[in-house]
Amino acid sequence: MSIQTKANTAKVKVVGATSATSKDALSQRGVRFTRQRQILLDLIDKTGDHLDAERLFRLAKEADPKLNRVTVYRTLKLLKEGGLVDELDLMHQAGEQHFYETRRKQEHAHVICLSCGKVEEYFGDPLQKLRKQIETLFAFQIVLARTEVGGYCSHCQSMREREVLEAAAVVPPAKPAKPGKTVRSTAHSTDRSK
Repeated sequence: MSIQTKANTAKVKVVGATSATSKDALSQRGVRFTRQRQILLDLIDKTGDHLDAERLFRLAKEADPKLNRVTVYRTLKLLKEGGLVDELDLMHQAGEQHFYETRRKQEHAHVICLSCGKVEEYFGDPLQKLRKQIETLFAFQIVLARTEVGGYCSHCQSMREREVLEAAAVVPPAKPAKPGKTVRSTAHSTDRSK
């Protein structure tokens, strides 16, 4: 099963306009903001997709053929430690595979179809209200919040309904009992001597 989002097939043109905050966040940790790091951050930010490390590697290689797989994994780790990227498991719909998105986005929930793996993002006031309620109720300072909602998209709901209807149509009707004979179910009978 693969995780899908609206932009699965989008081609991304990498541009050098990464914000100064990204550079600052890394430089505070003594990490230089290199061209490769900028490419990966731009890919994660601009595809509109939740990319895994392998897909990131393939897309980054198109932008810089000298980039290698090890550099991608090390850079993802640095970007994560620098607070620029979140690593997501998206309800483990793709096994143990992880996906990445930038923290530049407004807080949101991931709505994941448990059948086809489609991922939608929900941005809305209820999330902000929930955050404030939790902070107030528990006297808790929230630094990070991740919300994942699993269910079935409208397409998969209709497919599941169709499968149930088709299965019901295939099941042969129960044979009627012959006149004058009584059919007794023994499935729940406790007296086996009869």
